[in-house]
Amino acid sequence: MRIAVLAFGSRGDTQPCVALGAGLAARGHRVTVVAAGRYGGLVEEAGLVLSPLGVDPQGIVESEEGQAWLRSGPAGFVRGFRRVVEPLAERLVAEVDAACSGADLVLAPALGGIGHHLSERYGMPYALLHFQPGEPTRAFPNPLVPLRTLGPWGNRGSYALVEGLSGLLLGRMTDRLRARVLGLGPLRGGMFRRARADRVPVLCGVSPSVVARPADWPEHVHLTGYWFAGRRWTPPPELVAFLEAGPPPVYAGFGSMAPADPAATARAVVAGLRAAGMRGVLQGLPYGGADDMLVIGEADHAWLFPRTAAVVHHGGAGTTAAGLRAGVPSVVCPFFSDQPFWGARVALLGAGPEPLPVRRLTSAALAGRVAAAVRDPGIRSAAARLGERLRAEDGVARACEALGA
Repeated sequence: MRIAVLAFGSRGDTQPCVALGAGLAARGHRVTVVAAGRYGGLVEEAGLVLSPLGVDPQGIVESEEGQAWLRSGPAGFVRGFRRVVEPLAERLVAEVDAACSGADLVLAPALGGIGHHLSERYGMPYALLHFQPGEPTRAFPNPLVPLRTLGPWGNRGSYALVEGLSGLLLGRMTDRLRARVLGLGPLRGGMFRRARADRVPVLCGVSPSVVARPADWPEHVHLTGYWFAGRRWTPPPELVAFLEAGPPPVYAGFGSMAPADPAATARAVVAGLRAAGMRGVLQGLPYGGADDMLVIGEADHAWLFPRTAAVVHHGGAGTTAAGLRAGVPSVVCPFFSDQPFWGARVALLGAGPEPLPVRRLTSAALAGRVAAAVRDPGIRSAAARLGERLRAEDGVARACEALGA
């Protein structure tokens, strides 16, 4: 079977897609990963075919214009879709269409409904990929709602609210792209409602040890466990030397998230780690470095995190999963989106202290969180036990079985 896996997000979104694709390829399927060219090494290392996107969705977010757009407030965010996103989205949809035209099965993220559009155009089945528990439930609110609970009915209603707002934001643009690029008429019934009515399979790449499967989820929604795959990554000599030169350091990095004042944030992080008595490995933070702080570029989290005393990060789904699987405490400093959800989840599991939103990050506040993470035996033991459970799971195998592949 020819399977196309669509990976539009950051490294934390792309690596699970590559792991899932590798699992499918091991079962004899021909797998193409549609992703930004910057991730070509990941795809090729896994023995898969890359269909590179000329439009890099993550690059848009990371650009100066993209960061200004994200900080522009609700009205500016909506206006930015026509100005920043739609011209690039037209090219993106055309590239995805060309890459998937011959596929027998498409695995796609939910937002934008691209799986449904391709299925309508070519007739192939599709499944949805979720990196957070986005199926409506009474158990907890939509992960994009930064509240612990709204009560059973409020929780379930929050999904309709978020999906309705998504429809208002994306609906007209989606119909324009369907017409201009795919030759399709307007989408009827909404992208989320149609998928549920058709009982499109949902693969939620989250561990049931992290989020218990809600009792009110339908059978076509599969909580598979995380999608991890081993990588052949060689650490740079300076990183190895730093790790060997002293006690385990604290990792600090915010992935593709850019603070409003990166230099000030870097200074606060360094001062906080020193106040907690910890060395640091800093990723993506503008700091000159010192004997107790090492600044690095990209690193394999699966290799690095188990060698640290704790990890400080933004709470992206992929980074959170890597930190929990490593069995070390996490200090989550969320920016927006589903990151507050993951920060709260880490604290609820006892695998880290209460999250510290990046807008409230100070050296003193971070020092307190880091000290708790590395010195509280309850947090350390909870993180270690959870890591053992996650390392024993095989989410890729469960996802392949759910697809019948």
